[in-house]
Amino acid sequence: MSNGLKTAKITFAEGVAMIVGTNIGAGILSVSYAARKAGYMPLLFWLIVVGIITTITMLYVAEATLRTQQHEQLTGLAHRYIGKMGACLMFASVTINALGALIAYMNGSGDLLHSLFGINKKLGSIIFFIPATLILYLGLKALGRSEKVITSLMVLMLVVLIGATFAFPTTDFSRIFDGSWHYMIPVFNLVVFIYCAQYIVPEMARGLAHKPQLLPRAIITGMFITFVLIALVPLSVISLNGLENISQVATISWGEALGSWAFFMANGFALFAMLTSYWGIGGSFLTNIADRFDLPVDSNRLVRAGVVALVAVPPLWLAYSGMVGFVDALYFAGVFSGVVLSIVPYLIVKGARKSGNKEPEWQCPKVLTSPAIYITIFIMYSASAVYAVLAKLSLLPAGW
Repeated sequence: MSNGLKTAKITFAEGVAMIVGTNIGAGILSVSYAARKAGYMPLLFWLIVVGIITTITMLYVAEATLRTQQHEQLTGLAHRYIGKMGACLMFASVTINALGALIAYMNGSGDLLHSLFGINKKLGSIIFFIPATLILYLGLKALGRSEKVITSLMVLMLVVLIGATFAFPTTDFSRIFDGSWHYMIPVFNLVVFIYCAQYIVPEMARGLAHKPQLLPRAIITGMFITFVLIALVPLSVISLNGLENISQVATISWGEALGSWAFFMANGFALFAMLTSYWGIGGSFLTNIADRFDLPVDSNRLVRAGVVALVAVPPLWLAYSGMVGFVDALYFAGVFSGVVLSIVPYLIVKGARKSGNKEPEWQCPKVLTSPAIYITIFIMYSASAVYAVLAKLSLLPAGW
């Protein structure tokens, strides 16, 4: 696979920010509404369980990268340790997931800028498109630094919003115990699609090649921060409004209770969240294309510009194309590709332990690679795929 991907040093903090920024999309603001029937405690339970499982799959990828001399993405690792079929499956999975996410961010950014400033939605998407693609063009170092700066601002915004919520006189923390565990299954499926940073691990490995022992630590730290942030937003919104008064987007709940400043700050957070997640997913998609087709994206600026255009332009066009059938097809494909992204890392790390071409600076504890763990991961993510398809076809029990 590609030898065209070069090292570009990033710091530990930048690696952590890449994890947090990729995971924390604007969807964090709709978690409270999605869990309004189950309540906070089932949501918290699944955030912990799925967060741990996702972290384990990311550590599988981390060990595989540390056993590989070349800088390879998920596609390249799958080709090396599973074979051509594994590479094709992984590349298709990365492509479908990335395309679906980037289309959503193009749509979402236009809607958000329209609601904030009243500008045309297409113009809003184009305004968002400029910094989003510029950082992709500038490369890994710029991506790491930008993720660190914007993610820090996002954390600061959330601290202010959550702090104001906790100090608000009508906030009642007993509300987090409302709800019904009967609805915990739909919440599980929601949470499965929140954590999405498996993509970014090979990029982190490339950036931390000068200190590879920091890679697993950065993954665990980033995932822990992600969990804390995702857990605190619904805690605040539910405590502030109660389950029966939650709006579809947390920005409205905060704005109605705390004032217009909270509405604008929360929308600013949402815009930054889309931007950092776009960088993480788009950057990973770019390097997977380079890896799959052996393109010198780090040494030839013209080639890089072409690949950036290939990554960024189709989602912008599809977002406003009116191709509803295509988007629906993408949904079903995305469900199963999400399962692939969750279960294939185990096969990659098993292959790397047999035929890796360097000694790793770190490896997963044996308990994490036991068959019992893998079977659990396989069953849970396969079940989430079945649920997602049944939901789309309106075949679920009433209330789910």
